[in-house]
Amino acid sequence: MKAGDSLKHFTAGMKMTPQRMAILEFLEGNLDHPSADDVYRAVSARYPTMSCATVYNTLETLRKRGGLLELSIDPLRKRFDPNPKPHNHLICTVCRKIVDVHIDYRVELPAETAADFEITGNHIEFYGVCPECKQKAATGNRPEDNG
Repeated sequence: MKAGDSLKHFTAGMKMTPQRMAILEFLEGNLDHPSADDVYRAVSARYPTMSCATVYNTLETLRKRGGLLELSIDPLRKRFDPNPKPHNHLICTVCRKIVDVHIDYRVELPAETAADFEITGNHIEFYGVCPECKQKAATGNRPEDNG
């Protein structure tokens, strides 16, 4: 399977420009949970005339079609996850790194709590300090000092 293939079925009816194809290729298998700015910086290196609007519109279309999850777990910027299958996340409170967690963890709501809701999913976030930040803290080198 070529890069971008698993996201392609979410693009039916979209004009597939080289820029949009490059966005798909960047997202395919990307475990970094990039922001729109991250995608733009990576793809504009190859397509310098591409606009930010192309990235934002492509990400929004993929999100609406179920190809991307939009994560609001970083208060500074939205992040995108090209894995729309149910999973949870570990989030480093120091560097904001996000790691996928694939566990079968279900929460059952009491019937009276969810009486008027059609539950379509849930998301659990685990917060802590990643190994890299723990190591840097142990050596006295804070990640935000390097940035």
